[in-house]
Amino acid sequence: MSLLAVDRVTAGYHGQPVLRNVSLEVPDGATIGIIGPNGHGKTTLLNCISGLVPLMAGDISFDGRSITGLAADRVVERGVVHVPQGDRIFPEMSVRDNLVMGAYLPKAYAKLTERLPRVFEIFPQLKERQSQIASTLSGGERRMLGIGRGLMSESRILLIDEPSLGLAPIAVDLIYDVLRRLKAEGRTILIVEENMSRIMDFANHIYLIDHGEIVWSGKPDELQKRTEVLETYLGA
Repeated sequence: MSLLAVDRVTAGYHGQPVLRNVSLEVPDGATIGIIGPNGHGKTTLLNCISGLVPLMAGDISFDGRSITGLAADRVVERGVVHVPQGDRIFPEMSVRDNLVMGAYLPKAYAKLTERLPRVFEIFPQLKERQSQIASTLSGGERRMLGIGRGLMSESRILLIDEPSLGLAPIAVDLIYDVLRRLKAEGRTILIVEENMSRIMDFANHIYLIDHGEIVWSGKPDELQKRTEVLETYLGA
């Protein structure tokens, strides 16, 4: 059974659909990639899963139970953790306090003394800067902080939106080194990414979204052979 299942979802804003009849599955322990042009529904899909955007039609289930209509905090309680696009941190709080905010649920806070050293082990840069105000971090460090905060919760799946967006290549390398480590540990990951070179050797399966619809899905090596798909939808 898939850990996460999106079933014929239509959703959007102010009565206008952005997603149309979207279905996808994320097996437990898999890394699934979502790619596609800018502004065609990738972030909206993650927002629907995490309870930030209501559905117009369809259903989303997690671990065999519907999460459609649940408030975002209830979705997090089920184990769905969203690392949003960009630097969505608390800029005037310290690095450590930002991480503690990721463990706001009682069951996560109870394991704070276990989780915090674990995040610092994964991101030694954050340990060195734990007393530093978050707004003074570099772009790559802020992205690490966002991911680290997600790891502080009781997550069973990580939804990660554009982890390489706006970062220098060396920072992207560091981020993906960590993501590969999480993948090797068996974490379930649903990742939105526009950097084709990164997603091709990272995801187990890829969904391509164009104009709010799934227009292709398959394994990364299959997509590399589909030059007509790459040229039509990604300009590659």
